[in-house]
Amino acid sequence: MSSHRIFIVDDEPLLRQLLERHVTASWGHTARTFPDAESCLAALDESPDLILMDIGLPGIGGVEALRQVRKADPELPVIMLSAQESVEVAVSTWKLGAHDYLTKPPDISRLEASVRAALHVRSLSREVIRLRESVAASGNFANIVTHDGRMQDVLAHVQRASDSDIAVLIQGESGTGKELIARALHFNGRRKEGPFVVVNCASIPRELLESEIFGHEKGAFTGAIGRKIGKFELAHTGTIFLDEIGEMDMALQAKLLRVIQQREFDRVGGAATVRVDVRIVSATNRELRRAVREKQFREDLYYRISSFPIHLPALRERRSTSSSSPSIS
Repeated sequence: MSSHRIFIVDDEPLLRQLLERHVTASWGHTARTFPDAESCLAALDESPDLILMDIGLPGIGGVEALRQVRKADPELPVIMLSAQESVEVAVSTWKLGAHDYLTKPPDISRLEASVRAALHVRSLSREVIRLRESVAASGNFANIVTHDGRMQDVLAHVQRASDSDIAVLIQGESGTGKELIARALHFNGRRKEGPFVVVNCASIPRELLESEIFGHEKGAFTGAIGRKIGKFELAHTGTIFLDEIGEMDMALQAKLLRVIQQREFDRVGGAATVRVDVRIVSATNRELRRAVREKQFREDLYYRISSFPIHLPALRERRSTSSSSPSIS
């Protein structure tokens, strides 16, 4: 187990010493002890990985301290300790977000297991935050570098559309940065705290694409051994990016049109209607106007997804530049 910083909050000096010895000498972590909640709360800017908190503290009680810790850092795990076993108090602390509730003096083996689990959760939450920040940075306008005048015009155009829910259609050859632009639209807009879900309509077999987008119920077809949540549900409150939408067959286009118009759909094999709130950004390397004329793409769907069209010039037409940041030349 790697070393972590653990706060120990208890008004009993002997128990503080006992817990500190186990935390440092036995489990290999660093510890800081506090006799009351006030001093612990004042030290939260030291970024502890875990707090062991007595409930019966003088001054601010453990339950109120837990509430304040959760407000300051919702991801910080807190293990509550109490001299009295009370189901009501245990339930109240769990409702406030406590990781665990143990009676004093705690069983050391159980406490160690709880500490291990809490620190694992803390590490996972930090990794999720890091990945989320990394993904968000990839869609930041400041990280998209270009010296080409046409691309600078495109980025200015994109920035105007980012803070709205208008349907955007990004058109351009393969490799021109369509997904990068879609990410910029999402992570610079009002839905940036929601999910960004990508569907590549060209890479998924047509017979599976409907299930991938809308999900399916158990038994909907051979091999459907359980319910599958589709991409539209996963993108609820965020953005769904339909890459290479020009490859979608006409039957599925009709079902997509219903989602855009009514914000609802049915899972494959399902009877219940699912409602969603998503922004739709689409992309294609095809000339969709020609596909509409040739009856290969629905005209009504085309106008629904292209309220705000963006055309990306081919790479060979741009002024090149070199940069370590995400670049679209």
